[in-house]
Amino acid sequence: MNYKNIKPFCLFLCLFMGISLFGQSTPTKNLNYLNQKPPSITPSIFAPNLISKKGEYEFGSVFNKNATEFFYGVNVNGKEEIRYSKLIGDQWSAPRTILSHEKYGYNDPFLSPDEQRLYFISQRTLDGLDKKEDYDIWYVKRLINGWSVPINAGSNINTNANEYYISFTNSGTIYFSSNKIGNNFDIYTSKFVNGKFQKATPLSDSINTPAYEADVFIDPDEKYIIFCGNRKDGLGRGDLYISFKRKDGTWKSAVNMGNRINTKGHELCPFVTKDGNYLFYTSNQDIYWVSTKVFDTYKNEK
Repeated sequence: MNYKNIKPFCLFLCLFMGISLFGQSTPTKNLNYLNQKPPSITPSIFAPNLISKKGEYEFGSVFNKNATEFFYGVNVNGKEEIRYSKLIGDQWSAPRTILSHEKYGYNDPFLSPDEQRLYFISQRTLDGLDKKEDYDIWYVKRLINGWSVPINAGSNINTNANEYYISFTNSGTIYFSSNKIGNNFDIYTSKFVNGKFQKATPLSDSINTPAYEADVFIDPDEKYIIFCGNRKDGLGRGDLYISFKRKDGTWKSAVNMGNRINTKGHELCPFVTKDGNYLFYTSNQDIYWVSTKVFDTYKNEK
């Protein structure tokens, strides 16, 4: 063996292996969630100056399961509309309005479990012509090049009162709020059977009280529920509350999520991403997000 050539050969071999290994182990850049830095258990504003902007009221946000599509509601000078951004290649598209009307507002978007329908609320009338009425739950169907015309969710969901916000379980059961009884908002649920929503029923008094309960998010596996409440133990105009389901299928009494989440202002529109990692919500007219590790704080509550 020619020992004079060992060192150059080894150097070449190590360099070659290093390049190969480096190429194999280089992580793919995570562009999900609009390429924003993930939050800790301390909430932070989501996508400041891109989504959460000064002079606008952003609320009702939802990602698809792959975190590559983002829908959210915006109120600008009293006009409510739904905006959308999508990951295309390695770039997110600029947010654009996809649902708007000169007469009726559209807000509180939420995707169906199969992501082929986008649900929302609106004061739109059934004929789409008359003056504003109460808020109903509507949806549009995903088409090849956009979305269908708005479709009313039907009389088993909607009433002559207001129906707010929407959330779904994996099986298609819908959770929402309504003030159809005594003008007080409570949370209701309806199963989706053979393509139709069944008659809605209210949740138990572990969740519903004589106070205000609305803007509900249900865990897709129904392990926990988060909603906006206005109660005596609240910190502001509206607080987020959380309840976990017991092994026997009943709900624990909902507890206030405390000053880590809630402020003297208004917290509403909760949404947890499909991967279970992040809680999104609106606070003082901006969208915030926080790690769901914060939930561990509340799991031992009765």
